[in-house]
Amino acid sequence: MEKRREYAKTLRRQQTKEELRLWYLLRGRRFSRYKFRRQHVVGNYILDFACCEARLAIELDGGQHLQQEAYDQQRTEWLALKGWIVLRFWNNELNHDEEAVLRNIFDILQTLLPSPRPSP
Repeated sequence: MEKRREYAKTLRRQQTKEELRLWYLLRGRRFSRYKFRRQHVVGNYILDFACCEARLAIELDGGQHLQQEAYDQQRTEWLALKGWIVLRFWNNELNHDEEAVLRNIFDILQTLLPSPRPSP
């Protein structure tokens, strides 16, 4: 477990520009006051972004994920067994339609944690 946490710290220092952008939008309860963590360890996995209260994982994928679809599916299934919902977005989705990505995240959060929070 400690090795994964150290690796998560390394990943935080090596974020892609898309991860940096999404983190900027989600961090510090900026996103409709929901609390997010980045590179959060759950079991044997490290989630790109996690809202632990809602058990929502957000994965921001680059082209390398085309070669690891089976691994990603296995990971998603394991997380689902632990009560997590995984939302996956491609980097280019964030680059080309940031508002749609944020709306999708917000809509899922409202389903999981309905509360009178202002929209993003």
